[in-house]
Amino acid sequence: MYDFDMIVIGSGPAGRRAAVQSAKLNRTVLVVEKGRRVGGVSVHTGTIPSKTLRETVLNLSGWRERGFYGRAYRVKQEIDAEDLKVRLRKTLDHEVEVLEHQFSRNAVRCTSGEARFVGPHEVEVVSEVGDRRIYTAAHVLIACGTRPHRPDHVPFDGAVVFDSDEILDIPRLPRSLTVIGAGVIGTEYATIFSALDVAVTLVDGRSTILDFIDKELIDEFLHDLRDRNVSVRLGASVSSIEIQGGQAVTRLAGGRVIQSDMLLYAAGRTGATDRLNLEAAGVVTDERGRIAVEPATMRTSVPHIYAAGDVIGFPSLASTSMEQGRVAACHAFGLEPPPPPEFFPYGIYAVPEISTVGMSEEEVRKRDIPYEVGIARLRETSRGHIMGLNSGMMKMIFSTRTRRLLGVHIVGEGATELIHIGQAVLNLKGTIDYFIENTFNYPTLAEAYKIAGLDAWNRMSRYTVPDKQPV
Repeated sequence: MYDFDMIVIGSGPAGRRAAVQSAKLNRTVLVVEKGRRVGGVSVHTGTIPSKTLRETVLNLSGWRERGFYGRAYRVKQEIDAEDLKVRLRKTLDHEVEVLEHQFSRNAVRCTSGEARFVGPHEVEVVSEVGDRRIYTAAHVLIACGTRPHRPDHVPFDGAVVFDSDEILDIPRLPRSLTVIGAGVIGTEYATIFSALDVAVTLVDGRSTILDFIDKELIDEFLHDLRDRNVSVRLGASVSSIEIQGGQAVTRLAGGRVIQSDMLLYAAGRTGATDRLNLEAAGVVTDERGRIAVEPATMRTSVPHIYAAGDVIGFPSLASTSMEQGRVAACHAFGLEPPPPPEFFPYGIYAVPEISTVGMSEEEVRKRDIPYEVGIARLRETSRGHIMGLNSGMMKMIFSTRTRRLLGVHIVGEGATELIHIGQAVLNLKGTIDYFIENTFNYPTLAEAYKIAGLDAWNRMSRYTVPDKQPV
């Protein structure tokens, strides 16, 4: 007889969704959270804090109004680190309160402490004061998330050199910032600080960034960054990072030296699995601490142990992590949830936002699918002009053989919201006709779908005989 039907290690998006789903199936659940408050990385150092910081920066800096009032425009002239933290604390308190209430009303039991396996079905929890207790469960879900990769040669000190968790507790705003790593996290923070008029240098050893995003979209994004004086150093490997005279000094392989007030090291994350004693349960990890699972069930190599969320690797999104947690719980208790929709959106909360769903142009070419592209500039919409947008674009890809939508790619204001229209049409196997014939609210940025649809239709009609003419 086990103490619980399910033990969930971690209370981030994957863990909380699995716990609530298990409880709704009338199973007993224990959530183990090593932090003092529930929510995991997503609530305390990841998704919610970084997006809150972004919104605070855009509001206080007046970023969204600069298209009309000029680049020098600011809502608050003197912005300091405390201004950023006030809204952050309020948001995090609210998120924790909602989550605690959700656990309470679903009878999900929580305990605070560090979890480690002592057997395939046994999990030991060590509290902050050293108390130890062993719990048993029929099933275990590992949803412990990740932590920033911290190489030994980087002099992290929490004052000049930060990782992506520490940057949220920044003591002051720098005049200049070097960001090492042009992945999603590094790119988001680089552009957020740039919106505060901090001189930012973004460095990455790869010659391209965000390779899973359509290349034309990335070209547009990089043009926007360079237009506002963000220095982008790609294909530049870092030789050394030092702290000299209270500043970060970064030396690149080609001999270039970058000096800045602060440095953010955001080159990758590592699964937070090293202290779980996974050997006792028979679960193995890769060199970055990530756990391999069956994609359809989230089950590890040990049948009763599941893993979900960032700890299993790509795509490492809060949205997909939640679904992974739900699928794991359903499978553990004998339910076969319907397969998820084929297409899910990817959102990058940089400034400007990037969001994409479906195939990129590069993927379409690789599959030898005959296609055409439609482009809309957000400034071409009346709403975009009203908002003072000078940049931003939507790119839509259609099959010329079936007329079906293949992919939607957006960079610019509201991209992560706009993408869901394209997601719905993709999953419903819609065609170009939907965008041509549909009526959108006026004025809205969503009109870009019609503009891009008509643009693609005009190109397609040059070498095909259309079934009907757009009205």
